[in-house]
Amino acid sequence: MVTIAVNRGRPGGVRVKICGLTRPEHVRAAAEAGAAYLGFVFFPKSPRNVSIAQARDLALEAPMGVAKVALLVDATDAEIDAILAEVPLDMLQLHGKESPARVAEIRARAGLPVMKAVGVAEAADLAAIPAYEAVADQILVDAKAPKDAALPGGNGLSFDWRLIAGREWAKPWMLAGGLTPDNVAEAIRLTGAKQVDVSSGVESAPGEKDEALIRAFIAAVQPG
Repeated sequence: MVTIAVNRGRPGGVRVKICGLTRPEHVRAAAEAGAAYLGFVFFPKSPRNVSIAQARDLALEAPMGVAKVALLVDATDAEIDAILAEVPLDMLQLHGKESPARVAEIRARAGLPVMKAVGVAEAADLAAIPAYEAVADQILVDAKAPKDAALPGGNGLSFDWRLIAGREWAKPWMLAGGLTPDNVAEAIRLTGAKQVDVSSGVESAPGEKDEALIRAFIAAVQPG
């Protein structure tokens, strides 16, 4: 099992993942601003979807010490194998309806750390986390997508952060869902999150990252 270093940013500070990157200049901007993780989306319905060739080029732009993450949605073994054969990755993020058993299968097959997204809209949704903690390396606590949503994430929605105030889990976890440069500090204050994930919150249009917003988001997380 590969272990990745994700200690970029201020010592003891909150780590940032910039997800849905599609352009080399945005990869460089995120890394230079202090992002600990860079996310590449492999989901055709997403405006942030990248091909394997694109993802490979983007990953090669990332400096050492920044974790490169592939976001997958109910990917088949063949799809996972094809991505891993070409793209230098450090982690897989599973954002579909993968069962705990499937998460364990993918983790073993890939030989990489796995982060499993769990959608939250109400307190009852948190009950799914322990089963995934048992098989994943990290948990992404995200806003639950509406039933009619085309995307499992990246919808710009947040959930009631008070639902997880003071919560502690056995595995590292990351907060996602509707975060922006304007609200991320408050989200961290309410939840105690040590890691945050943003995609649409640093875009000028769906799939169009904004370098100024990326810098503003990371500055809000890591002030000073």
